[in-house]
Amino acid sequence: MSNVVDMRARGLRKEYGKGEGLVRAVDGVDLDIVNGETVAIMGPSGCGKSTLLHLLGGLDRPSGGEVWLNGRRIDDISEKALARMRRTDVSYVFQSFHLMEELTAVENVELSALLAGRSPRAARRRAEELLDQLGLAGRSRFLPSALSGGQRQRVAVARALSNEPLVVLADEPTGNLDSAATLDVLQLFKDLHDAGQTLVIVTHDARIAATADRKFSMRDGALVDEARLPGALIRLED
Repeated sequence: MSNVVDMRARGLRKEYGKGEGLVRAVDGVDLDIVNGETVAIMGPSGCGKSTLLHLLGGLDRPSGGEVWLNGRRIDDISEKALARMRRTDVSYVFQSFHLMEELTAVENVELSALLAGRSPRAARRRAEELLDQLGLAGRSRFLPSALSGGQRQRVAVARALSNEPLVVLADEPTGNLDSAATLDVLQLFKDLHDAGQTLVIVTHDARIAATADRKFSMRDGALVDEARLPGALIRLED
């Protein structure tokens, strides 16, 4: 793993409301994430985990502090530049999949690559390769409604990888899955870790967190504890 910092936050804050109604969803977070590292962020509902992820990936603007990606500050760039960055450098995996229901699996996956400027032929080739790697080659022409929860999440992960992002941000990626599908996604994140993909995962699932190099605990908008883990040492047969 390189010691080059891919993503950095300094004094990051997100506040809502005013006066007595002020809520500090994220409260002074400092965080460095290096190239090829998997970081897990855990904590109770409402502690600010998802808000932090949105700030890191440019889905939301901070109230204060800085966010850097690949040596470039991104919290103060224009909306146009931010949208371009989200298309090319950062990808997201959400708990509820967010697939386009009218598109097939392969069409969902290639969409990110097309938006990032790949040619239709290159985007389709990349999508088919990813679905094959994830064991979904035989389901590539199926609509999301014809796929299981685990299959839909694998399509969502393939879509996140199709534009070859610097960082993948995952928000409760197993939250809507049954036990069998969760094991599939656990193996997938382990494989991504082993391949050197930089990952930041917000999760309640200790098994997902066990695939990480570092695990942070979050309380009341702040990172309160850090543990360095062996990384990806997980028994998927359990």
